Amino acid sequence: MLTTETYQQYLSILQEELIPAMGCTEPISLAYAAALARETLGVLPQSVELRVSPNIIKNVKSVIVPHTGNLRGIEAAAAAGIIAGDANSKLEVLSRVTAEQIRDIARYLSQTPISVTPSDSGLVFDIQIEVKGASHRALVRIAGGHTHIVRVEKDDQVLLSKSCSSDSSRPRTDHQALNVEDIVRFADMVSVSDIQPILDRQILCNTAIAEEGLRGNWGASIGRVLLHAYGDDVHNRAKAMAAAGSDARMSGCELPVVINSGSGNQGLTASLPVIVYAKHLGASQEQLYRALTVSNLITIHLKTGIGCLSAYCGATSAGCGAGAGITYLYGGRAHEIAHTIVNAVAINSGMICDGAKASCAAKIASAVEAGLLGMQMQMQGTQFYGGDGIVVKGVENTIENIGRLARVGMAETDKEIIQMMVGSC
Repeated sequence: MLTTETYQQYLSILQEELIPAMGCTEPISLAYAAALARETLGVLPQSVELRVSPNIIKNVKSVIVPHTGNLRGIEAAAAAGIIAGDANSKLEVLSRVTAEQIRDIARYLSQTPISVTPSDSGLVFDIQIEVKGASHRALVRIAGGHTHIVRVEKDDQVLLSKSCSSDSSRPRTDHQALNVEDIVRFADMVSVSDIQPILDRQILCNTAIAEEGLRGNWGASIGRVLLHAYGDDVHNRAKAMAAAGSDARMSGCELPVVINSGSGNQGLTASLPVIVYAKHLGASQEQLYRALTVSNLITIHLKTGIGCLSAYCGATSAGCGAGAGITYLYGGRAHEIAHTIVNAVAINSGMICDGAKASCAAKIASAVEAGLLGMQMQMQGTQFYGGDGIVVKGVENTIENIGRLARVGMAETDKEIIQMMVGSC
């Protein structure tokens, strides 16, 4: 039986992690910091200095910032936050930009000195922005998480100061409570009224941007390519819808996404394939809610060990989550879901993250394919066993190995990827 404490923990995790965001979360976090810095300064900054961790550079460099007229990169995100950002809206900081402000962003960007240097703090997630104007200065620092403000200064006065060590990245429910068996128990017993508001928003937002991705000419049109090349069966549509959402999101689409573990792409990957399969199977709305609960929590469980930003593509975890959620729709429970997860991570672990950009959509398609193949393997009585590469006996032990691979094994890979990307600028 699931304890009341664990029930509440799992519900809190969903509430904390499944939140709406406008645009790719790293540039939006940067825009949020910039909006707060201007608000603190009280006037339009005449100069801007940014110190950001290399992983922020990696994840902001190539992605289009929404509501900017197709501008991309760190300077564009900062300028958008300063000119048009609403700091109170956090990850929806750019959700109410006007046409006139879009012109102002471009003008400000061309006329204002904005410098960007790598942070030497050693933190994976670190954004520091210092703005100056009218003989005043303000500084805002976000570290460890997309909205975790750790320092605010105006002139010589410290207005807010918190620890910014990686161990105290942001206040949240302890994710170490997550495990596959209890996730499935929670999905079986959770009151629909507790999860419905969270998941209705995820279904509505993520479906809307995926449909836009299929309609419009976004990114590399991976979703449309998949449907054109391989047909509209449920297996392919599950991949195409998730990819199409990323097509639109990475190209500056001005629709919100409900994220998972700080990532819109992970939110799309964890939700859309499950939604597609639920419709195909004629599942009830309640069954869809419970399957999405499995998918989202499995994704969060895997991502917890991997960390916020790394060289390990987070879509891989979300593809495993989607496979787990679809397995649940087919009647699978902890035993079957555990095998789906192990099979899927054995197939696709090692796919690199080289920043947010159009090719994320193709990586999402690959991640969903791995999740679906992992599911089909267990449905047909085949599996990978402990000793097969990084797979060890027990799903929790294999998940622990994945976290170690991402955090430790791929640390040097991350540095090399960043060096290649910075060197190409």
